[in-house]
Amino acid sequence: MKQLQQQKQEWLNQGHGEYTEITTEKEFFDQSKKSKNLVCHFYRDTTFRCKIVDKHLAILAPKHLETKFIRINVEKCPFLVERLRIKVLPTICIAKDGKTTDYIVGFDDLGGSDDFPIEMLEWRLGRAEVIQYSGDLLTPPWEPSKSSVKKIFSHAKKTIRDDGDDDSEDDGDW
Repeated sequence: MKQLQQQKQEWLNQGHGEYTEITTEKEFFDQSKKSKNLVCHFYRDTTFRCKIVDKHLAILAPKHLETKFIRINVEKCPFLVERLRIKVLPTICIAKDGKTTDYIVGFDDLGGSDDFPIEMLEWRLGRAEVIQYSGDLLTPPWEPSKSSVKKIFSHAKKTIRDDGDDDSEDDGDW
């Protein structure tokens, strides 16, 4: 019990428990070396979905002291963005023991919808083994509703002989 409290205090001294912004590549590498578990959100101010991720990570940071949560503006660190091959925003980079182990790119892993719940992001980070997740890692906590999922095939299936004309009249032009 005493050792756990000591560990928590050490994490707090390292800046765990808060969602902070870093501004340089050097800071990113320093943070990834200092903290065993790191979650870094690569964002741009003009990208709306980055604000959604920011909101969720700001809530998760104090809940999971075992992980350092940071964010970095892609426009200020082009070398790092190039090196980590970040093409889509938002991208969450997950590092363990100073090595990048996983990425959450966009919202596909989070249900494919802007209104995904925080539990979905927490589950995904648990799957990446960067936070201590208390739920079932095999099943996601949330499935998007049918109204929030875009229907890919909204038209009726066609058969080989179907010309797409819904008119049921038969001309007899065979």
